[in-house]
Amino acid sequence: MAKIKLTKNELKQQKDALNRFRQYLPTLILKKQQLQAEIIKLNGEIEKIKQKKAYLKAEVYKWVEVFAERSDLENFIVLEKIETEKGNIAGIDIPVFVKAVFKETGYNFLTFPLWMDYGIDAMKKKLEMNARIEVLKIQQMLVKEELRITTQRVNLFEKVMIPETRGKIKKIQVYLGDMQTASVVTGKIAKDKILKAEEKVLV
Repeated sequence: MAKIKLTKNELKQQKDALNRFRQYLPTLILKKQQLQAEIIKLNGEIEKIKQKKAYLKAEVYKWVEVFAERSDLENFIVLEKIETEKGNIAGIDIPVFVKAVFKETGYNFLTFPLWMDYGIDAMKKKLEMNARIEVLKIQQMLVKEELRITTQRVNLFEKVMIPETRGKIKKIQVYLGDMQTASVVTGKIAKDKILKAEEKVLV
């Protein structure tokens, strides 16, 4: 605990600080709860997309024998970029998925099988879902970092600043109380001396 002045002014400053800490702490705790809820929500969103991917994979397997004729769809469809916009979660800036932009290479309808369109469409859906997961994971990383910082602040207030300030207040109050008691005792002694002196004069 840092050295403090044992004065009434210091006592007032420490009491004011304690009030500020007590007012700010519930806001921090609320933010921590919001961030925890957002992480659970993001986990749920990622899981939903993974389930959709699994469903898409199962659908593709229905015609996998045909699909096996030519498995180089990556040559015809490429994820060029992921477009995002700025969003906000509990006061922090996050990227929000807008759309996936693809680069497609044309192919000859006469020389390629009929399922080619379906295959490219399935590949697009898969790549878009991967892009959505990527953006959600960035959100998750940012929210987790903010949660880490907020948790540290909550701990700092709960375990360090508030207890230390209470300790300082108690120390000052004890000192001022002792000083007041000493002052009263000194005053009584002085009064007794004056009375005794007056009695001697009268005698």
